Amino acid sequence: MFEWGRIHKWEENHERSIVEDVEEYVCEYYGVDDIFDLTEDQINDLENFRNNDLNEYSVMQVGFSDILNRLDDPDFYNEDDE
Repeated sequence: MFEWGRIHKWEENHERSIVEDVEEYVCEYYGVDDIFDLTEDQINDLENFRNNDLNEYSVMQVGFSDILNRLDDPDFYNEDDE
């Protein structure tokens, strides 16, 4: 029987990479240094893109969801806790 021990570590690494790639692209696209510098209109654009343009099964969903979750509750997703 096929097994892949600790596959969750591989998944976490891929997820982290996607989150970093999406955040980098978003910051570059909007010309900001940090996602917390985004305007309300820009955040709404991202949410609209995630919900209406991006395929619900896209692997990139995790990156957009992460950004929007951190923007929604910055204290919960404090980077100092990582």
